[in-house]
Amino acid sequence: MEAICKICGKKFSVKPSNLKRGWGKFCSLGCRDKGASRGEFKKCAVCKKSIWRIPKDIKSSKSGKFFCNKSCHAIWKNRLNSGDKHPNWQGGKFKDYRNELLKNGSRQICKICGIMDKRVLVAHHLDKNRTNNNLKNLVWLCLNCHYLVHNYQRKTE
Repeated sequence: MEAICKICGKKFSVKPSNLKRGWGKFCSLGCRDKGASRGEFKKCAVCKKSIWRIPKDIKSSKSGKFFCNKSCHAIWKNRLNSGDKHPNWQGGKFKDYRNELLKNGSRQICKICGIMDKRVLVAHHLDKNRTNNNLKNLVWLCLNCHYLVHNYQRKTE
């Protein structure tokens, strides 16, 4: 029997028993693979390179943008937080709270747990208002305590 390929439209021979089973839709393995593939080509948001994405990846994209590799994703992400769009940007310069505390001579120790490892200490605003940069409003917290203060309303004093 003759059948027409659903991908390329070419006529090909197929056994009647295969047609009864629902087979005989594609003329070759290549056409069968194309017919089985789900997804679509998307453009990389940075370099505009064409990339294949499966439905799961398309559905799970929060931004609706797609990237060909991690470096393109990093370039896009850095554009979002550069210059005046960065949360620490204040009128033409970055405000570095850590350096403000260091210049003041504040002792580098976590206000809650007392850890003194400088690698994990961050500057924290007591009133949680980033625009209030009074030195009395800034304290040292370790990353763990800082997370607990912001996410579980743990007291700093």
